[in-house]
Parts: sequence; structure tokens; C-alpha cells
Amino acid sequence: MIDKRVASCASAIAKINDGDTVMIGGFGEAGSPIELIHALIDHGAKNLTVINNNTGSGRVGLAALIENGQVAKMICSYPRTANSLVFPELYRSGKIELELVPQGTLAERIRAGGAGVPAFFTKTSVGTPLSEGKEQRNFDGEYYVMERSLKADFALIKAKQADRYGNLVFNKTARNFAPIMAMAATTTLVQTNEMVELGDIDPENVVTPGIFVNEIIEVTQPQQESALVSAGVIYPTPVELNTSEGAK
Repeated sequence: MIDKRVASCASAIAKINDGDTVMIGGFGEAGSPIELIHALIDHGAKNLTVINNNTGSGRVGLAALIENGQVAKMICSYPRTANSLVFPELYRSGKIELELVPQGTLAERIRAGGAGVPAFFTKTSVGTPLSEGKEQRNFDGEYYVMERSLKADFALIKAKQADRYGNLVFNKTARNFAPIMAMAATTTLVQTNEMVELGDIDPENVVTPGIFVNEIIEVTQPQQESALVSAGVIYPTPVELNTSEGAK
């Protein structure tokens, strides 16, 4: 019997090793798998290469993973957005590497990785610093830059509904990069708002088929990044020092 459900985010994340490449779904907070990211922080895997649209907000989720010193390199489109408190400072101080990728190119590099296409040519970035060092070719009188596809050891994504086979439905724009990341990763871990019975999802509405999903964790009340940032939440919660008399 196929049953891809697991008991907790922690048990799924435990498979991630130091030095792995991890794709994380989300467009800002839309579709960001906060619980899986926080479980990765608790797990402690380091020297990660993370592929995401941005670098997180505040000091929770992806931003917290970066602040905790677990990310060696970011591959993203928007390294600095509203409420970017962590990444800019670390980048300026040389403590984290950045590969900047135009958003459409990022999506196509991930899609190509899942489709088994090793590289493709695009006009995006021609004549800019982002094309430096990359192969260029002339097609029909115009130059194009070669971009390599992207793959990952793991993908962490968030769905609206899932069944035990791993078939997924997403919530509107929370879909964003998730379907292509599921295809481009060796192992795809999914947190879903709701687990449903087999047959409850109309096959015509399945966005990501279960063949691309390895494990599913039900998180019925997922945290929202914007609410956490507005409340000034820091993850993990800082440990307060005991300064009482006699404390050592």
C-alpha cells in the first residue's frame, strides 16, 4: 500500500545532510513551508545551497535559516525585498555567497532540471554582468546566453491538499515554484494544510502527481510569515541569560 504520510516535519527533514542543495518553495510568504524550514533549523544541517525566489523576511523561515549560519550559498532572484533584515548584511560581510538569477530564468532552470534538459539559451541577461563567463551563441542574428539547469537533493514545498499517494493541490499563487521544484529534486518533502482520502481530489485538479512526492506531513494550521514578522518573532527563540545573583 502506498502511503507517503510521515509523523512530523522533523522526521522528514532528518534526511538532509550537510552540503546538500535544497529548493524551497514560496514567492515571498505565498507558499512558504515555514514549518519545514523551522524543522531544518532545528535539525542543524549546514553548508547548504538554497534555491528560492528570495532570501526571506524578518527573522523567521528562510531568513532564520540563513541567520543561523546554515546556508553557504543562495541562488535566487530577489536577495533584498521588504523586511530583508538578515541576508544583505551577511552578503556585504562576505559570509554568504549569492548567485543572482532573473526570475523567469530561475523558473526555467528549475523546470529544465526536472525535465532532464541540461541547458538552454535565453536572451535574458545578454549584455549585462549576469552574462559574464557564460557561453553565448548567435541565433538568427541575435545573441543568446546559455543557462544550466538546476537540480536539488531536496525540495521543501507547501500544498493546500494532498492524499496519501502524494497527489497535490495548491492554494492559488502559493503554487508558484512548487510544482517544478518537486520535479527537479531527488527527494520532495511536502507540508499540506489538509490530508484527504483517495479519490477526494478530482484527477483533473491535480497539479503535482504523487510520483514527484516522497513524504507528506499534515500541518493543519500553518504559520504565516507576515504575521510572524509583524509580531517580531525570532526563530529559534533566543535563550535569555540568567543574570541573577550566583548564576554562572
